[in-house]
Amino acid sequence: MPVNYTVQAEVVDIRSDAPKNDDIFLVDTNAWYWFTYTNASISSRPYQITDYPSYIAKAISANSLLLYCGLSLAELAHNIEQTEKQIFNPNPKFSSKDYRHNYPTQRAKVVAEVQAAWSQVTSTAVCTDVLVSEETSNAALTRFQTQLLDGYDLLILEAMDKAGVTQIITDDGDYVTVPGIKVFTANNSAIAAATSQGKLLVR
Repeated sequence: MPVNYTVQAEVVDIRSDAPKNDDIFLVDTNAWYWFTYTNASISSRPYQITDYPSYIAKAISANSLLLYCGLSLAELAHNIEQTEKQIFNPNPKFSSKDYRHNYPTQRAKVVAEVQAAWSQVTSTAVCTDVLVSEETSNAALTRFQTQLLDGYDLLILEAMDKAGVTQIITDDGDYVTVPGIKVFTANNSAIAAATSQGKLLVR
């Protein structure tokens, strides 16, 4: 069933866009996952492991400024662990706790994968962070009432606000519902919604 996005952001199709020298992008966790993780293809669609790494590489070549949020480490580590678990034992009843505590060799492999991926993130981009304070939490909760995002994305948006950044590279269509930002994506549903609602930006 197609997602009925109400598009409030400007949306850019990364497949036909060229990053510029003066661009500043926050890179969402999903794009970092496809750019840095060796086994990303196991749990991804073909376009995700080609379009996002390609666009990030173009941004690096153009000397665009890439930013990451420290909050991404938690999500990146979780996603890598889940994929490694699936590779090791695809049985859906095989629990993360069992995998984490009873297979030390596998745990060491997960740690190495996460360290390697995060090292690429930190060597490619500059950190922009947000203190998860009472003020930040309240601002995120207020945003939650009007913007169709999950809790994690609310904090990413607060980090963007604090840094004065308006551009994000992400496959998460939820971001297109946020006014005042530019979403750089290869998500066909988000791009189709933006096109039909007159929100697709060609730079």
